[in-house]
Amino acid sequence: MSESASPTTPESPGRPRPSVLKLPSYKPGKSASSAAEQHGVANAIKLASNESPWGPLPSVVAKLNDSSSGINRYADSGAREVRTKISEWIAVKPEQVTVGCGSVGLLQQLFLTYVDPGDEVIYPWISFEVYPLFTALMGGVAVNPALTNQAIDLEAVLTDISERTKLIILANPNNPTGTAFSVTELRSFLDKVPAEVVVVLDEAYREFMNPALGDPVHEALADFPNLIVLRTFSKAQGLAALRIGYAVASPELIATLDRTSLPFAINGQAQVAALASIEVHDQIMERVQGVRIERDRIASALVEAGWNVTPSETNFVYLVTGERTEAVALSLEKVGLVTRPFPGIGLRITVGEAKENDRVLAALGLVGA
Repeated sequence: MSESASPTTPESPGRPRPSVLKLPSYKPGKSASSAAEQHGVANAIKLASNESPWGPLPSVVAKLNDSSSGINRYADSGAREVRTKISEWIAVKPEQVTVGCGSVGLLQQLFLTYVDPGDEVIYPWISFEVYPLFTALMGGVAVNPALTNQAIDLEAVLTDISERTKLIILANPNNPTGTAFSVTELRSFLDKVPAEVVVVLDEAYREFMNPALGDPVHEALADFPNLIVLRTFSKAQGLAALRIGYAVASPELIATLDRTSLPFAINGQAQVAALASIEVHDQIMERVQGVRIERDRIASALVEAGWNVTPSETNFVYLVTGERTEAVALSLEKVGLVTRPFPGIGLRITVGEAKENDRVLAALGLVGA
């Protein structure tokens, strides 16, 4: 598990499940305002949570404004229009799509659907920090093959599969290291995974990947009914606060997953924004290309300066800083740059606007590799 913690919750009324009291808290990226207050800086910026530096496109905002008069009514609990629109957008059948409260909400549903106490959940480590939380919450057993050169080692994952394995979760690209594998590699892996094990491909950063790596929705799903692909509107589309993601899989897997859906989990404005974002997908991808260019500019400059930078297929860069991690993060924070340290391992820095990225390069230049 990423971060172990003993219970810090005061004695609670009733009889909470022991697994709940033992859960470490998820630690979101520190806010810019907290850093500004702590260090007395006036121009702090948050580069810790891989958010878009821009809000939704103007046409999306306009439709959100138009929808505000309906917030006294419940939205469609099944988000049927959104499902249909997504299916048309990515060219699959409507029954192959479901939506959730961000891709994290869909992950939680997958754990509720498949994991009983004692079941094994395989996820390479280090990776997205909610995987250990959900595993512990369900009383599952975490199995964590190590990364190789900051990348997921699919052969190591195969070695760890047992009769008790229920879920395999693969973040592609991986968070926080930014590395990714191709659909060709995925298919070779899936050929060796038992059909009764569900493989979750968490593609939160899908839009930022090199298209040459392939598209699992069109190049793998039809042949592997135990595969489910998760994606989100939080990152590229700039809808992080509205919380909407989607899953694509076989109709049978989607129908099973929907059994654990919370009624009215997707609020009305999130549905409006998702529909409007799909309509302007080409414009969003123009923004994405700008992020890719900035990402590569940052990475090249840092490599030239001597930093150990992992090749990234995301909207962030990852520095392998080892024991220096917290010290480097603190140095950046003191000049108003809030990044995401993984103590003893590495530092993740969200790609911001060009002027923000320039501040990062200048600050790291003063710290020194």
